[in-house]
Amino acid sequence: MTTTTLTLAERIQAWHQPESLPAIKGIRRGIERESLRIKPDGNLAQTEHPKALGSALTHGSITTDFSESQMEFITPVSDSVDILLAQLGDIHGYVMRHLGEEQLWPLSMPCLLKGSDEPIPLAQYGSSNVGRMKTLYRQGLHHRYGSRMQVISGVHFNFSMPDSFWSEWHRQEANNDILQDFVSEKYLGLIRNVYRFGWLIPYLCGASPALCGSFLTGSKHNLPFERLGKGTLYLPYATSLRLSDLGYTNNSQADLNISSDSLDQYVASLRKAIGTHEPEFAKIGVKVGGEYRQLNDNVLQIENELYAPIRPKRTADSGEKPTDALNTRGIEYIELRSVDVNPYSAVGIDASQIRFLDTFLLWCLLSPSAPLTEEENALNRRNFNKVVLEGRKPGLELEVFGEGSTTLTALGERYFGELKDVADLLDACCGKGCYGKSHQQHLAAIQDPSLTLSAKLLTQLKDAEQDILPFGLALSKRYHDQLQQSRPLYWEDSYFDEEGSRSLARQQKIEQSDSVSFDTFLKDYFAKV
Repeated sequence: MTTTTLTLAERIQAWHQPESLPAIKGIRRGIERESLRIKPDGNLAQTEHPKALGSALTHGSITTDFSESQMEFITPVSDSVDILLAQLGDIHGYVMRHLGEEQLWPLSMPCLLKGSDEPIPLAQYGSSNVGRMKTLYRQGLHHRYGSRMQVISGVHFNFSMPDSFWSEWHRQEANNDILQDFVSEKYLGLIRNVYRFGWLIPYLCGASPALCGSFLTGSKHNLPFERLGKGTLYLPYATSLRLSDLGYTNNSQADLNISSDSLDQYVASLRKAIGTHEPEFAKIGVKVGGEYRQLNDNVLQIENELYAPIRPKRTADSGEKPTDALNTRGIEYIELRSVDVNPYSAVGIDASQIRFLDTFLLWCLLSPSAPLTEEENALNRRNFNKVVLEGRKPGLELEVFGEGSTTLTALGERYFGELKDVADLLDACCGKGCYGKSHQQHLAAIQDPSLTLSAKLLTQLKDAEQDILPFGLALSKRYHDQLQQSRPLYWEDSYFDEEGSRSLARQQKIEQSDSVSFDTFLKDYFAKV
């Protein structure tokens, strides 16, 4: 393996050269936005995924996540921020025109979850073996962690650099590795740096400092919540309760050592978790009284169960496991999973956030990135958890590996000095000043915590002495009306009509092509692990 000792500044200078700059143009990104279908009173919708929207198993843009009531909207990969948001808006608009009186909850943390987990319906994908496996996987999640954690919603940001960038960088560094290995190595460096600096994401993109008290019914926690209104709980300086132990992170996975030092180590450590028996999960049982409760009793049922803020990805072929795709063809893109739903955007994210994420991830990619030690991993987790629970606390200190502690504000300003150079690079090639403007907006929030999304939301609730339920309902109603009446910007409704019909036909074809029993299907699938 060939290595380089170039600094970030030297790399940026090299990219500013006229022969190199055009190769950066064409950053590729996609968005996956999750949202709960609710009734007008805020209760979780118990209806099936609307048939008018097509098949959740095979539709390219409109599907479900954990619950039948939890929608997921997926854009194609795009190299244009404007087109990306137009596509996301068109998906939302079409869905809103087919939901009747139902609305979409505009916050990451769910509301009005009453009683036990049972009223949360598992997503259904039809009678095929692959469809049944997807539902059974969710059944396993329900038994392992409870359904409440699973219906927390977020925005996943998929990011990759264009082929021209990789060819040029490979040339610049005179690297002797084959290009695929070079790309994978650099993406893993990006991932390690996201673990180092990733606290910036909940600080700047966190929007869940408060939650509906019904979410915690019957559960234990040791957080010093304060109360607002009739049933809202909050932490005064929290940024993202979604990313706390209450949210989609998982204590049972705290001891997993999934390596990001090389692709071989990543795949091997993930496969080990999928193949390792977990006594606690064995108590649930796999098949009890002829009914499945989970796919297996291993640490992870499948790769998707790994709760990580960022994951390396490769588009898998039909029937191919994600780890096999990575192992065979290398890393294609990365999936950033630590972005909260932005309640001030009808589609959950805005253009300024996307440009900041472009800047942040390119900074993580171009910055030197040594392997992570166990000690540094622990430090990174401490920083992340501090910011999640008290990121806006005046004078909050974070740790820098090998340097000691400093205030979040000072550290943020230091990092934003480097981010400014990356924003300037992006503006020089393709941004027309948009990246510099986004940079200034997010830097202002580093210097003044009251400008963060989490502070804005909490201030609104406090000033109005309002519970989070009426706050969320007012937004969901506004976006419902706004999106219902929106004009298509990229796809006409007829496109989704046709895709819905095609997706139902694809599901039917899959169901008709099954030639083995579900038991045999599962046995064959896991025999290859």
